[in-house]
Amino acid sequence: MKRREFLGVTAASGLAGRVPAATGSLPNDPISNGQDGFELNEITAAELGEAFAAGRWTSRQVTELYLSRIEAVDRRGPTLRSVIETNPEAIAIAESLDAERKAGRVRGPLHGIPVLIKDNIDTADRMQTTAGSLALEGSIAPRDAFIVERLRSAGAVLLGKTNLSEWANFRSSSSSSGWSGRGGQTRNPYVLDRSPCGSSSGSGTAGAANLATLTIGTETDGSIVCPSSIAGLVGIKPTVGLWSRSGIIPISHTQDTAGPMCRSVADAAALLGPLTGVDSRDPATAASQGRHRGDYRVHLEIDGLRGARIGVIRKHMGVSAKTERVYDDAVRAMRAAGAIVVDPVDLPDPGPMGEAEWNLLAYEFKAGIAAYLASLGPTAPHRTLADLIAFNIANEAREMPYFRQETFELAERKGPLASPGYRRLLATCRRLSRTQGLDPKFATHRLDALVGVTAGPSWPIDLANGDRFTGGSSSYPAVAGYPSITVPAGEVHGLPIGLLFMGRPWSEGRLIELAYSFEQATKARQAPRFRPSLG
Repeated sequence: MKRREFLGVTAASGLAGRVPAATGSLPNDPISNGQDGFELNEITAAELGEAFAAGRWTSRQVTELYLSRIEAVDRRGPTLRSVIETNPEAIAIAESLDAERKAGRVRGPLHGIPVLIKDNIDTADRMQTTAGSLALEGSIAPRDAFIVERLRSAGAVLLGKTNLSEWANFRSSSSSSGWSGRGGQTRNPYVLDRSPCGSSSGSGTAGAANLATLTIGTETDGSIVCPSSIAGLVGIKPTVGLWSRSGIIPISHTQDTAGPMCRSVADAAALLGPLTGVDSRDPATAASQGRHRGDYRVHLEIDGLRGARIGVIRKHMGVSAKTERVYDDAVRAMRAAGAIVVDPVDLPDPGPMGEAEWNLLAYEFKAGIAAYLASLGPTAPHRTLADLIAFNIANEAREMPYFRQETFELAERKGPLASPGYRRLLATCRRLSRTQGLDPKFATHRLDALVGVTAGPSWPIDLANGDRFTGGSSSYPAVAGYPSITVPAGEVHGLPIGLLFMGRPWSEGRLIELAYSFEQATKARQAPRFRPSLG
């Protein structure tokens, strides 16, 4: 969830923590010296699938390589702290999938592919699910999240869980992205003293640093697309309801969703389809019936931009002149690829929407977190948000060394979801984001998509003052519950900048066509070099 400050123009954040010294890498470490010789560097799911089929690799071999990579890069070397926990069963899972393949059974494009998921997604195994908080340390979910059930069914190898902005950045308004009490501070693999954004900080950093083939994050407002943009990744925030939220520690039942965070549009499309489906535990998925397809790779169209009508946002993004130059280059590239560019198509100032959203989320978090804690069973140590607040106070030195819990306290003061105040806020958010926001722009200009800057370049990690965001445009699709896809568009001083495609509900297929066409025309992604600083 993005720390809003009621401006509505920034991208998602996390919490601050101990940052390992930038000089903590091994003296002769080729990774931190920018000479990365990792065997699987930048490999795609399709390439791995071909290697598995040809017998050049096994899933066990690939899983072992990634686990070694995590030890070398995440635990030592640059010390990224993006993986909060590895799965002790990962190698056994990989071996089982290798045996299936040898017997002639291949489940699909994810068979044997290692995936890292965010530590707010339930797994009923030997891994914990904690949202990064010490309050849930040791918590083992009684059941897999629906999307984890789908991952297992598709043959993915659950490699481990990623660090995050604690409680998906819904604890404080003065936090620094990527910190959690349990996991410490995640760092940016491009420049180590820079923020990874958040709250899916670990998924972004791990994906960029090649610690897994695929990663998954979650978003309420910006928490997939901002860390994806800053990590040079493709991030898909689906329409709310395309992926089930059951078994995911919640903030908002109206805005939450999980989604792919990958190094290419093709990988993100391969991951998107197998995890869709109607789930009786999440009523929002009922609306997805008949609106999704099993394989979004059919939308990987090289000419996807040709003839497409693209609206270009210019106002209210709050980005620098250097970022605007990257954005202008991206608009020119779309035009050169055959897009019909409508420039500008501006949305209203998102400030009023942001203030309503923040209070709406406070209501929904209080109700949602109580329901999640109840799902852990009668022996769970905490039952309510008030219990979590009390835990943080009792463990202040470990849980609140840099910032407090004023967002928790705001939520605790809210009433039930049946209250008139909540209903007014919900109506306001729907009106400002949809009927007075995105909907008339799509209709009036007959647009296939709107585009904006996903997020500006990463800012320095600042434990004393928290995040200082550098602009972005993720709020409207997030509040509306509509889909968006960020794609690498360029860099500012070696820090990635993403282009955000925003679409109508259930238009993921069309957005993938546009995003893939843009990606192939620009090929803007550069792998990280783990620089200690910009200097």
